[in-house]
Amino acid sequence: MSSANNKIIDASIIKDIGLAPAGHNKLTWVSQNMPVLNILREDFLKNQPLAGKTIVCCLHLEAKTGYLLQTLKAAGANVIGCASNPLSTQDDVVAALVDSGIIIYAVHGETPEQYHEFLNKALDWMPDAIIDDGADVISELHKNRPEQAQKIIGGCEETTTGIVRLRAMDRDQALVFPVMAVNDAYMKYLFD
Repeated sequence: MSSANNKIIDASIIKDIGLAPAGHNKLTWVSQNMPVLNILREDFLKNQPLAGKTIVCCLHLEAKTGYLLQTLKAAGANVIGCASNPLSTQDDVVAALVDSGIIIYAVHGETPEQYHEFLNKALDWMPDAIIDDGADVISELHKNRPEQAQKIIGGCEETTTGIVRLRAMDRDQALVFPVMAVNDAYMKYLFD
């Protein structure tokens, strides 16, 4: 194992890196069934549009979202992941993501205290952008890290609940960076 991988493993908090082979199998299967993401990935590998940027992704950490994180990494981003729902975290996929060079803070069944700790560990990486599910990361930034929130380029939110929270913040003129409401995208309507 390379020293770079050791640094990623040491920086991450996961259940067991030994679960990575099973997670890699899931990620490989997903990669064979996501043609649009694969087209983007090919371009991203060549052009590195996210080089030098850090993205925190707070999502259900399973194979489909895992492949998204790998694609963002292929685009040159420093990707940090944490779980949006501790009960949906797949420990084998998380291990595979860490094994592929992505820092992750997530364990299936993590406690509420760990959830909050892991979310803040992800934010300690000073992200440029946020991909959120439920708006917990964006809310944490605005509530407890306002100076850091000012430096965020933008984000996206995928849930109805998260969009409701963010629209309330926007009405109160408390939202300090733009957030795309993925939940409202017509394409999501077609597939969900």
